[in-house]
Amino acid sequence: MATEIEKKYRVSEAEAESLRVRLRACGAEARGEEFEENTLYAGPGLERGGRVLRLRRVRGGRAVFTFKESMPGSEGIKRRREDETIVSDPEALAAILDALGYVPAAVYEKRRETWHVAGVEVVIDELPFGRFVEIEGAEELILEAERLLELSATPAEPKSYPQLTLENGTRRGASVEARFEQGEVESA
Repeated sequence: MATEIEKKYRVSEAEAESLRVRLRACGAEARGEEFEENTLYAGPGLERGGRVLRLRRVRGGRAVFTFKESMPGSEGIKRRREDETIVSDPEALAAILDALGYVPAAVYEKRRETWHVAGVEVVIDELPFGRFVEIEGAEELILEAERLLELSATPAEPKSYPQLTLENGTRRGASVEARFEQGEVESA
């Protein structure tokens, strides 16, 4: 069982650009950009809050299946059990989940830019409902990177992307979706 430890911040487009400048200035390594479609499932064993099954499809063919479960955190830092595996056939996995009674509850798209600096991973995410920065790593390194990147005064975003999708998305049958406009997807 792995543990994900992260802190998330909501930022404006200008703040995201300033962060990119600071990342470059402090020697951060850019690891690339991806476009993702994330499907969150509802079903047996997930009724208890804080549990998530996610199938992430990344443009280019890669797919990852993840189970997450919330754990107590501090100072805006979230801790979650996180078990994930690469999936070679995401459509077959979706069919298996359907056969077992799991149904898509939320779908959100995301553009993600990944950086590495000071022993942590920093991502700049753009979703249809806003821009966010996440710092993931050991708690003391997250706080150190937060200071280095001048994010200490930026309030932590307490809500997860699934929660924000449910609040900001559009109902499509039994699911809530947060998708970019077609032209925005093609330019990604």
